[in-house]
Amino acid sequence: MSRGVFFKILSLVSLAFVILGCGGPAENKNAITVWHWMTDREPAFQELAKRYEAKTGIRVSFELYAPSDAYSRKVRAAAQGSTLPDIFGILGEKSDFASFVKAGHVLDLTPYMEAGDGSLKNRFFNNALAVNIFNKDNSYGAKPGIYGVPLDVMTIQMVYNKKLLKDLGSNPDKPPVNFQELLDIGKKLKGKDTQGFVSGWGELWMIDCFANNYAFNIMGKDKVLATIRGEVPYTDPDWIQVLDLFRQLAESGFLASGIVTMVNKTAEQLFANEKAVFAFNGSWCVNVYKGMNPDLNYGVILPPKVSDKYPMTIWGGAGSSLMVNANSKKKEDAVKFLDWLTAKEQQAYLAEATNNLPANKECLKDIPQALANFTKGMDSSTHPFVWGVSEFPAVIDALDKGIQSIIIGEKTAEAVAREVQKIKARELSKRK
Repeated sequence: MSRGVFFKILSLVSLAFVILGCGGPAENKNAITVWHWMTDREPAFQELAKRYEAKTGIRVSFELYAPSDAYSRKVRAAAQGSTLPDIFGILGEKSDFASFVKAGHVLDLTPYMEAGDGSLKNRFFNNALAVNIFNKDNSYGAKPGIYGVPLDVMTIQMVYNKKLLKDLGSNPDKPPVNFQELLDIGKKLKGKDTQGFVSGWGELWMIDCFANNYAFNIMGKDKVLATIRGEVPYTDPDWIQVLDLFRQLAESGFLASGIVTMVNKTAEQLFANEKAVFAFNGSWCVNVYKGMNPDLNYGVILPPKVSDKYPMTIWGGAGSSLMVNANSKKKEDAVKFLDWLTAKEQQAYLAEATNNLPANKECLKDIPQALANFTKGMDSSTHPFVWGVSEFPAVIDALDKGIQSIIIGEKTAEAVAREVQKIKARELSKRK
């Protein structure tokens, strides 16, 4: 070997040691990585990242992965490969959330939330924080604690076009308050080009949400949860009453044609273009409608009640939450950033820029009126994540598809109830 070749090899080996000694490419110790799926918030996140770096010298890299199912696959794969970023979100059921906690991927934020005077914990709506909490003796087997920081909140309610409601002879300042009034509006629509009610009921979770609203109203929370636990059958008269509401809505002419195959984006376009009087949608629709029709004049109401025995309860609480990777070397910096991100000034900016309800209750007076209208239902809200018990996915699927069959006249409420209960019994038997 020549002397020149020897020194070339020695130089390469030395370079390799330098690289390996630094752990590969130089890591930016003043950087935090955040994975998210929220396409509508990407520009606002980038702006906030600039502000945070200017304030602290720490660079925050927001990385967008969409749509949401692709994002979920990426997060699951990263968890398996131990390559999760410093901050990320978990999409899915509470059981999915619990699996990440039990696997040690999510930092318990309780000490940070309760530090000092507990100002971090107390800044959030109770319902927003609750979805990120696992209480003592929870059914998921997760260690009790607070494992996420709510970024925004949402409620899912009914919206109505004030002009179209007036055209039907109703007072737009006095929208329907009971179920019969919805059926009466359906009758007024027969023979007209305008649709009565649109929603993304081709997406089963939205049917499930609407059905849950009326289940809580007709039988109360305790009986709904008792059903999920297997103590009350779906063939109970109260459940049949809930299911039969969909037959009544369909037969009255209130529901839009093709609603059982309608995706929510189509429903949003129809309502924004003033082709439908009512819609069932979440508070995120404020941003959607603003983009489609800035002059749209609409109101927000709870779904009109059937019963006075129990209150109308809607789905609401945390819309999006972020978690800290328990194995991150920068978890302390990650927590500090989330503290800053959810403080009043940043939350007010996010609300204005994205038209999403802030999780920080201290900045409500600073948000647009259209968003504020959705906060009025916050006290009537609940969320499956806080129930402490979850229905079997197969049962939910059967219930929601059964409702679609009722709407198109293929099955009766009684027939669907029997089918759902049969599947429920099958799933319960697997636990024994």
